[in-house]
Amino acid sequence: MATFILLIILMRAFIVHTITCHLTEYRIGNECCPMCPPGRRVETDCTEFIRTSCLPCSAGTYMDEPNGLKKCSPCSTCDSEAGLKVKRECRRAADTVCEPMEGFFCTDLKPGGCGAAQRHRSCKPGQFIRRTGTASTDTDCSDCVAGTFSNGSMSSCQPHTQCEKQNLQLIKAGNT
Repeated sequence: MATFILLIILMRAFIVHTITCHLTEYRIGNECCPMCPPGRRVETDCTEFIRTSCLPCSAGTYMDEPNGLKKCSPCSTCDSEAGLKVKRECRRAADTVCEPMEGFFCTDLKPGGCGAAQRHRSCKPGQFIRRTGTASTDTDCSDCVAGTFSNGSMSSCQPHTQCEKQNLQLIKAGNT
């Protein structure tokens, strides 16, 4: 009889260590508890007799997947100092989504949004804006060729005035 009891204890110890819960469950001790749905968190873990008790995430927090957690995650903020603005507000089941502010482009893509942005490059005098920056690309600048100029804010280089053709005297030659 003692051997039989020892065998049962060993079997139970082995079973406890080999519990594998379903994808929709989380393990708590020897139990596999049903997960809370997105937008909710665990208030009370299940027992042998009761189901998992879930509560909605509170304001300023979210949970974007089924879970067995006691706390929701804090909502992200879109830092205007870093060139970001809110694209979609945080909801119980989804984090805040940020996008670049006007004049910035995204340098760290996140699902559906942006995690970091950088100000568009400014073209220098002697360069023209070949391609204006967008929310996902930086401004592309190119150098003006001899005989043309730009102050850096133009979309093409302008030709120098031909003084002689206008019956004017050249005082100082132009540069890019």
